This record gives sequence, C-alpha cells and structure tokens, in this order.
Amino acid sequence: MPVPKQHRRILAVTVPTFLALLALLFTLASTPATAAASLTVAQAIAGQSGSGTVLGYIVGEPTATSTVKFSNFTGDTALAIADSKTETSTTKMLYVQITSSYRSSFGLLSNPSLIGKALTVSGSLEAYFSHAGLKSPTAMTLGSTSTTSPTATTTATATPTASSSTDAYYAAASGKSGAALKSALHKIISTGVTKLSYDGVWNALKVTDQDPSNSSNVILLYSGTSRSKTLNGGDVGDWNREHVYAKSHGDFGTVTGPGTDLHHLRPEDVTVNSIRDNKDFDTGGSAVSGAAGNYTDSDSFEPRAAVKGDVARMIFYMAVRYSGDDGFADLEVNNSVSNGSNPYIGKLSVLLQWNAADPPDAFEKNRNQVIYSTYQHNRNPFIDHPEWVSSIFG
Repeated sequence: MPVPKQHRRILAVTVPTFLALLALLFTLASTPATAAASLTVAQAIAGQSGSGTVLGYIVGEPTATSTVKFSNFTGDTALAIADSKTETSTTKMLYVQITSSYRSSFGLLSNPSLIGKALTVSGSLEAYFSHAGLKSPTAMTLGSTSTTSPTATTTATATPTASSSTDAYYAAASGKSGAALKSALHKIISTGVTKLSYDGVWNALKVTDQDPSNSSNVILLYSGTSRSKTLNGGDVGDWNREHVYAKSHGDFGTVTGPGTDLHHLRPEDVTVNSIRDNKDFDTGGSAVSGAAGNYTDSDSFEPRAAVKGDVARMIFYMAVRYSGDDGFADLEVNNSVSNGSNPYIGKLSVLLQWNAADPPDAFEKNRNQVIYSTYQHNRNPFIDHPEWVSSIFG
C-alpha cells in the first residue's frame, strides 16, 4: 500500500533525527565519566563511607584520636588536613594515612615545610586513629587538582613548588638549615622593613592584639585578659608596651628598631609588666598576683602555658632579626638567667621546650600577618615554620 505524501514528509524529517540521536547516545555511553568533584574536609568528615577525593590544607601530624602535632614531627605515616590552613581543632580535621609509597614525599618528619600547603588526596573514607579519616590513598598531589587513579611515582613530588605568598617570601631559605638558614632568614626579615616610632606602637598594638571577641579591647599577653584599648598608659589598671626581649639586654631602649619592633612588643597590664621587669625566662617561682598561670622568682619569669610558645618564638625572631649589622647589638639566646645588660636572653633549653609544647595558634598567626601586611612588612619566620627553631637553635 503506498505511503501518503504527508507521511513521507514526516518520515523524511524524523528518520535522520532519530539516527542522530542514536549516534549521540552511543558517543555519551562510550565516553569515560569525568572524576567527581573534590570533597571539602567537612564533607569528608560527615560522609565516612566509600571512597572519595578530598581537598584540604595540611595542618599537622595526628598521633592520637584528639592529638595533632603542629611542629617537631615524629613520623611520616600520617597527616591531618582541614578546610583552613590555620585550623587547630581536631574535630575539624581529616586524618590521612600515608602509605609507604608516599612517605618520602608527604611524610611531615621528612617534609615539615608542607604545613599550610593545599593537598588533594583520594582514597577510602574511613576512620583512622578512631577519628574521621582517609585510608589507603590512591592519589596524593599538592594543589587543588588530582588525576584518576595515578601511581605513587607519577603523583608524589619530591620537592614541592611554592604555592603561597609565604613560600615565595621564604624562597631564599629553601633547603637550608643551621647557620645557613639563620643567615638567609636574617636577610629576608631585614629587607624592606618599615620601622615604627615608639608612639606609633600604641595604635599598632590596638590592631595586632585586638580581642577577636570584642573589637574595643586588646588581649594582654601574660594576663590573658581583655582590656579596653583606651586604657593604654602608665597608671595602675592601664596596659602598656611590654618588650618581650627585655630592652636592657643589649641596651636598645625604645629607639626605632629593636625598641619598636612589633614582633616582640605586646600589650600587658602595667603592674604585671613591672613584675616581669627585665628578667630572663625560665620555669618556677611564686604565682604572679593578677596573672593566673604566671610565675616568677628573683631572676626569671614563666608565662602562662597558652603563650609560652609565643614568647619563645618572639625571642628567637629577635635573635635572627638583629645580628649586629645595623648599629644595634647582636642579640642572642643563651642558657643563662643572669644576663644582666648583656645582649643575651635565656633560658635557651626552656624556650626550645616552650616552642614545641605550644605551637602557633590562630591569634598568633593572625598577628604575624597583620604586622606583615599593615605595619612592618616582615614576618616572624618561626610562626610560619616553628620547625626552623630546632634547626637553628636546637
């Protein structure tokens, strides 16, 4: 039976279209699926099942369910990542197992400079150290991209490339240790520095040490209390400018330079500041009235636990920043608590312990960044890399 003309016209249109659709479906079916988008650390913590690819920042080495080391690493078998490179809460971290093929490139004992770097890792989303984790990694790459099921030899990078502004800032120190590292850091943190007047320090401290919970206040270093920014002065109840590296140790006073360097100047209660005076740092003594957790005796001062590392890193900064080549004394750290007016401060063995026991927290890191970006335009390298302390002073 002949096909009517109108039906022939319909077939002429639909048959080619149908064939084209079949071809398109065949093409789609034969094209490999693209890799799924990376999960955030928070998403990986919430979804502990199956496998996945996670993007986060390397923040430390997990050693127990709720313990992460941020410096002085002890092994290459695990690392912790978070959605923020300054994260300190273990509840917001994903613990990542590092299998043998990745340890030389991603283990933190071997590669402490990886702290703060972005990492993309693929593997099994399951508990590690009885904590939200990722085990049996199939891919580990620095940065925000990852390939599908790569081998360890093609993804592990022996020498990570600079991926942040701080990497570029410390480029001249890369690969150095000991005296060579100290020399390189001295040059880095002494170049292009803007120096403040001693009066200018007042207003700067109101920004660098602002209370995160109350923008009208500053946090006092030793006391740990929050006090109104307007109460800066010299009367009882006021706060003033504490030289953590005592200004009499090297007789630099309050002149522009070491006397006005924000990296070791902090707000403190007038009375507590007077009690600390120009003493070296050590453990022991009697409790300091009005400053819980601080102790002092005739020749030393012990700050509260939460800022022991801060104090140590400020001291180590001063010893690297001021090396006697700028008209000021060559400041150094020694193991004495009887330094008097000599350009030394101690006690080295104790300060090393404090740096290890109290790693940089968010407040200290933010302070370092504000000083760099707004005021002096240099950084305290031991806040960015606390592991460098032992390399130079250990």
